[in-house]
Amino acid sequence: MIEKTVSGIEGFDKLIEGGFPKGCNVLLCGTPGTGKTIFALEFLYHGAVRFSEKGLYISFEENAQNLRKQAKQFGWGLEEWEKKGKITLLEIPPKNIVETTAKEIVDKVRKGKYDRLVIDSLSALAINTPNTFGSVTDITDISIKRFVYHFINELQGADTTALFVSQTSAGEKLSHDGVSEFICDGIIHLRFETLGGQFSRSLLVRKMRKTKNDEDIHPVEISDKGMVVHDLR
Repeated sequence: MIEKTVSGIEGFDKLIEGGFPKGCNVLLCGTPGTGKTIFALEFLYHGAVRFSEKGLYISFEENAQNLRKQAKQFGWGLEEWEKKGKITLLEIPPKNIVETTAKEIVDKVRKGKYDRLVIDSLSALAINTPNTFGSVTDITDISIKRFVYHFINELQGADTTALFVSQTSAGEKLSHDGVSEFICDGIIHLRFETLGGQFSRSLLVRKMRKTKNDEDIHPVEISDKGMVVHDLR
C-alpha cells in the first residue's frame, strides 16, 4: 500500500485517493492570482498542525514576512510553528542565487529531513542559476531544461513530498521550462476563468503517478479559512 501525504485542503485529497503519494514531486502551475501560494502555504500549514510534519518553503519571488501576512489572513499563524521547528520559511532573492544554490537546497532538504517542500518558483531558480551542467555559460533554453531535469531528479531521493510552483501565461503551456511537467510525478493546474456560476477559479489534476486522479475540472473557492475545492454537482 502506498503511503500518502494528506494536503488537508478541503475537497482536494479525494481527487487523488486520499493524498499525494509520499515522496512525489508535483508541479503546481497557473497564471497569477489563481491561488498557487495559498495552496502551497496551506499544504505546509496542515502538515505541521494536523500531522506534525516538517515543512520548508523556499521563495525566490516573495519575502518571508509577506508570506506570513498572507497566511494570517486565513488564520494560519506560521510564526508559532516556525518557533516549534515545524515550518521553515527561507527567502532567497534572485540576486543571491549562485552556482551552488541548487545543491545547497538539496542538501538542506536531506539534512533537515523535511516531510513537505515548496519551491516558489522553479522558473525563478532555473533562470537565475548560472549553468552548472556543461560548458554553456549563458542562460539558454537547453541549459534551463538541463538544470530543471537534474534539480528535480536530485530531490526525488530525499523522501520529501514537494510542490514546484510554476507561473504560467494564458494558454495550455504548464511551465516556462517546458520539461518539468514531464519530469514531475503530478500536475495541478489552477485557472482563473468564468465558469458560469459563483466561482471564477478552477483546479484540474492533470496527472498523478502511483495513484488514480480525478480528471474533471473543479470550481475553487478562496474562503476566509483557505482554499476549498468543490464538486461539479
